[in-house]
Amino acid sequence: MEPRNNTHILEFFLLGFSQDPNLQPVICGLFLSMYLVTVVGNLLIILTIISDANLHTPMYFFLSNLSFVDICFVSTTVPKMLVNIQTKRKSISYADCITQMYFFLIFVELDNFLLAVMAYDRYVAICHPLHYTGIMNRRLCGFLVLVCWIVSVLHALLQSMMVLRLSFCTNLEIPHFFCELNQVAQLTCSDTFLNDVVMYFALVLLAIVPLFGILYSYSKIVSSIRAMSTVQGKYKAFSTCASHLSVVSLFYFTGLGVYLSSAVSHSSQASATASVMYTVVTPMLNPFIYSLRNKDVKGALKRLLGVKL
Repeated sequence: MEPRNNTHILEFFLLGFSQDPNLQPVICGLFLSMYLVTVVGNLLIILTIISDANLHTPMYFFLSNLSFVDICFVSTTVPKMLVNIQTKRKSISYADCITQMYFFLIFVELDNFLLAVMAYDRYVAICHPLHYTGIMNRRLCGFLVLVCWIVSVLHALLQSMMVLRLSFCTNLEIPHFFCELNQVAQLTCSDTFLNDVVMYFALVLLAIVPLFGILYSYSKIVSSIRAMSTVQGKYKAFSTCASHLSVVSLFYFTGLGVYLSSAVSHSSQASATASVMYTVVTPMLNPFIYSLRNKDVKGALKRLLGVKL
């Protein structure tokens, strides 16, 4: 049978992690738990920062934006997977798949950019403390977040339009739990050279460049911390930055690993498992990392909840 372009009547099939029906309740329970923890945890961070005037600073402004983005991030993928498991249907319409991909790309890029902006904020705070208030003023903070949104939306729009030009044939099974860009592109019977060029150029420009910016910022931060005279000052600076670096490491190395490995290998199971780390686990861990290691957030959260933490 010759390949057919079924774009107008297309449905993809999300195969998920396992075809074993006995594992479906376990997978559903695990992801539902992680989703609820992510939403509740990040929502608490947002409410805590809004309710406490002491946290109305650039660092916590960026953190509240990151928490909002993380809630949206997991909400683009996990609910659809949970519905598919409960209804025992694996299908997702062509329009829903493109829509999911579009919003996923927006929020993954926003996560990427906000982590870079937060690294710059810590760099200014630690390396240029006397000029911090003047540099990180309200106008600049708002401008940085606005630029993050604009670039993310435009990038997602470009990548989605590149997928819309592709023709899909008879193999419509996506060995993943959501419509990830590189997985969908592998199902096409069109020439994907231009799509690959755009995807990997964007990966270098919008992911690897911010990562190098983060690493450069923290190299300067480490040098400044080593030059501090007091142990207490070193500990406070290192504690603040260590939590951010742990999030950065988990997010970037698993995310970049998925896209770079797809260029040389089509190990779908490994890709799906790695994707869980940066799409679900990282947003879930952010509230714990930023609250449990931060006395200001812990104190504000205590006052918000009215309990002893």
